[in-house]
Amino acid sequence: MKILFNKPYGVVCQFSKHDNHKTLKDFIPIPSVYPAGRLDTDSEGLIILTDDGLFQHQISDPKYKMQKTYWVQVEGNIKESDLDELRCGIDLGDFKTLPAGVKIIDQPKILWERIPPIRQRKTIPTTWLEIKISEGKNHQIRRMTGKIGYPTLRLIRFAIGTYTLENLDLGVYKIIHE
Repeated sequence: MKILFNKPYGVVCQFSKHDNHKTLKDFIPIPSVYPAGRLDTDSEGLIILTDDGLFQHQISDPKYKMQKTYWVQVEGNIKESDLDELRCGIDLGDFKTLPAGVKIIDQPKILWERIPPIRQRKTIPTTWLEIKISEGKNHQIRRMTGKIGYPTLRLIRFAIGTYTLENLDLGVYKIIHE
């Protein structure tokens, strides 16, 4: 079984109770499924849950190089040349990332309102990026954009491989029959 879920901001990627946040159990009343990979509490977007251990391993193990696509709102007016480091791989201190696919995009049309909203500063513009990676280490996207001087304000995972958020509202899940 495969379940696609559009995780809201502030939800913890676990089924056990959490003292301060909602968890997957608050949205998905299906036993014996587990998230294949995680999104941190401050990130939004696509989570795949499954009861298939092999499929879960193929999504979360970097050796399979399953591409993940993120929409990232960063602080500042980023230029194409600023993205070259990400495209070549960037040294984050504890590891060097693989080259990322990065492009500047318009704000995504299927975007929902984030609650709470991101901080807005009238004098500092923001830029949306589409970033494609196949690693997905802890806080990797946030660390990458921060390293080049553009802090991440909002992070949404749009796709994992061929699975996307298309036609999947915030906080909603759907079962995929394949």
